[in-house]
Amino acid sequence: MTITIYHNPDCGTSRNTLAMIRQSGEEPVVIEYLKTPPDRARLVALIEAMGIGARGLLREKGTPYAELGLGDAKWTDEKLVDFMLAHPILINRPIVETPKGTRLCRPSEKVLEILPNPHIGSFVKEDGEVVVTANGSGA
Repeated sequence: MTITIYHNPDCGTSRNTLAMIRQSGEEPVVIEYLKTPPDRARLVALIEAMGIGARGLLREKGTPYAELGLGDAKWTDEKLVDFMLAHPILINRPIVETPKGTRLCRPSEKVLEILPNPHIGSFVKEDGEVVVTANGSGA
């Protein structure tokens, strides 16, 4: 079984998501998408698999989103994908693919919806937030 995470090691949400995957007993394929961005076909396939549309994958904070005027409704999904390919920092993260589905894992606990073993026990995020109790129920 293969799990893939499109990861940014500088992002706390991405690090928490990766840690949850590992705590579930899986070692994912880790793609640092800023170093190795997906090509157009892969990016479009991820967007389709998540069912969120290109706009739903755009990241605003710490990106050229505002200076490029990407909040304007005139931009088609195809053009938004062009912007993400030209500026991979615009791709929100982390994206996780498992045999159970593909998700933009914001917040990081969304990964539990698609992990083969979502019962990871206690998990504490980097900021101290408890995500899952010892018996596996929500915090």
